[in-house]
Amino acid sequence: MTALSATAPSPQKLLLEARALSFYRQDEPVFGPLDFCLHEGEVALVEGDNGSGKTTLLRILAGLLHLDEGELRWRGQPWRRIEHLGDTLFLGHHLGLKSDLSARENLAVAAGTYGKRPGRDVTNVLNDIGLAGYEDEPVRRLSAGQKKRAALARLLLLPATLWLLDEPYANLDRTGIELVNRLLLEHAAEGGAALVTSHGAVSFLQGEPKRVRMHA
Repeated sequence: MTALSATAPSPQKLLLEARALSFYRQDEPVFGPLDFCLHEGEVALVEGDNGSGKTTLLRILAGLLHLDEGELRWRGQPWRRIEHLGDTLFLGHHLGLKSDLSARENLAVAAGTYGKRPGRDVTNVLNDIGLAGYEDEPVRRLSAGQKKRAALARLLLLPATLWLLDEPYANLDRTGIELVNRLLLEHAAEGGAALVTSHGAVSFLQGEPKRVRMHA
């Protein structure tokens, strides 16, 4: 099985900096204050008990939830989500796929919105991700693992620098797990970064990973 190194050997420029982040639900604290940073080439494991706010943190960074307190900075400047729509890519429990569209059509819509990585197109991405022969099947007809691969294909196609991956290993077999690790390794080697939540990710990480520990 491909082992994933948690960080590149020498972290490069600072990408994301979080200072005293806090989030409340019905005036009750979910997490915070939370401080962490992420450099180019780093993959960090977001840790915490169930209900500690791991998914909430990723959804805040994806612009899906409002941050109650604290400061976010991206490349040294205040984080303004509307200005960085193409810089982050969120993959959550809900895969964000239109069930009546094919994998090819879903990717085409995403690329039309956010652009593509140089040298990438929908066809070669679907081949690389293991969906050759299923490109034009409606997503609703795909297995759970194939649907997950269709969602993961966005990581290869779209030019986002920061990946926000919530349980990316779910519904994947051994080969699929190795695929996720390969994608993360390649992304880090190209100067990208990722925050990952997973109950089982430590089994596939090599050495001591960088950790973001959630607490209330």
